Amino acid sequence: MITLTCLLGFLFALPNFFSDEETQNFPSWLPSSKINLGLDLQGGTYMLLEVGVDQVIAERMEAVQDDVRQTLRKERIGYTGLRVVGDVVSFRLRDEATREKAIELVEALAQPITNNLLSVTAVDLDVDEDENGLIIVTLSDQGRIERRRNAVQQSIEIVRRRVDELGTREPTIQGEGVDRILIQVPGLQDPNELRDMLNTTAKLTFHLVDEATSQTDIARGRVSPGSKVMNYADGVSQPISVRRRVMVSGENLIDAQASFNQQTGQPIVSLRFDMVGARKFGDATRANVGRRFAVVLDDEVISAPNINEPIPSGRAQISGGFTVKTANDLAVLLRAGALPAPLAILDERSVGPDLGADSVAAGKMASIIGLAAVVVFIVLSYGLFGVFANAALFVNITILFGALSAIDATLTLPGIAGIVLTIGMAVDANVLVFERIREELKLGRQPFQAVDLGYKQALSTILDANITTLISAIILFQFGSGPIKGFAITLTIGIITSVFTAVTLSRFFITLWLRKKQPTSLNL
Repeated sequence: MITLTCLLGFLFALPNFFSDEETQNFPSWLPSSKINLGLDLQGGTYMLLEVGVDQVIAERMEAVQDDVRQTLRKERIGYTGLRVVGDVVSFRLRDEATREKAIELVEALAQPITNNLLSVTAVDLDVDEDENGLIIVTLSDQGRIERRRNAVQQSIEIVRRRVDELGTREPTIQGEGVDRILIQVPGLQDPNELRDMLNTTAKLTFHLVDEATSQTDIARGRVSPGSKVMNYADGVSQPISVRRRVMVSGENLIDAQASFNQQTGQPIVSLRFDMVGARKFGDATRANVGRRFAVVLDDEVISAPNINEPIPSGRAQISGGFTVKTANDLAVLLRAGALPAPLAILDERSVGPDLGADSVAAGKMASIIGLAAVVVFIVLSYGLFGVFANAALFVNITILFGALSAIDATLTLPGIAGIVLTIGMAVDANVLVFERIREELKLGRQPFQAVDLGYKQALSTILDANITTLISAIILFQFGSGPIKGFAITLTIGIITSVFTAVTLSRFFITLWLRKKQPTSLNL
């Protein structure tokens, strides 16, 4: 088992000594994963983004305005002056007798918010009225916080999916402050590709076309309440008026694939919705047969076909003069998901590999100096047993690199510091064991008995020391971010490999030597 473990460590560490072209020629059974270098070691792209949460709030209030209009009309409650100003929806009632019922209906439009920490359920809307009888609907403080938090978390997840589509390895994507996202993409020297990918919102929605508004009305700026004018993405077709209400959203999209129309042979994008989206799509098409359905991407109409029959399957197609490339690009963006809000680039830097090369060189020098100092000290202090400890140390470093390669870890400058620290800690357990063996020899024990008792009595101390360090490393990983996590991962793996090599491997070497030489005394 000891030999097998060491062999596996060597095999997983082996690819790091070959180029990427050479590792591609490895046999299929041989590991080919290598340790990735972080942004500070190989260069790359750094971006700091700000999530436009104000647009998320504005969209929610526009939806509230439309819901208020639909609800009051359905209940035949007269109103006037319904409008959105900033993040406030306000209106007046024509009949004061309907005030209590109207407020009750509007309050029912609020969406619940559950605070898992406090086990409290709140709503995202506050409904009030001023001294002049104006009914005011605002987003509650809890609703504002929750929408901001959801927008940032959803943006982080979607950004991660899109960056993964670029084929980069081990990007760092994390929240920064209240509404910012930090992105570090090692190895990506040209930030234009990343910027283009992130600047596309890819927000897909389906709206009913406002048939009551003609092209003449659009030209004169007269649009029906609850509708808005949108341009076609082709830039040629005349603008069209669509209902603001979103019938089906891209949030319910689970797959998007570029394909070809079987009749025309033109590139299209085939969509597939989840169960909720399929139900919404089926209900919307069933209730509006004969009407036009506008497919909107990033506030531009892709197409507006007629609904000829209900579509309960949850499958749809988008056609809009795509090329094969644009259809593939759109499918990639839709699969990754729509950003809930636009992203503004606050800071952008392209980090060159020169500083990283200096850091790697400095890290190598520090590791070599530290390793040499430890090797010399152990040999001078413990003689032949020190040689065994040094052999276990080299195996320990090999297994450490093999483990980092196996988990596809990213090595940063703090990670190199963790490796240097591991070199110093690796012989700590051997020192404890050898000192215990010395004490047993002073008590007159025979070599075999002294070695056996030395390892047994030092084991609890070794475990206590390394477990406490392991706890600290786990806490660093849990609450740290970026390079701190890299340091914690390196330290954690180093602790495990050090205990293995010190307690098992070095003892194995010493036991083999004792059985072969059968010494009657030890000079330790």
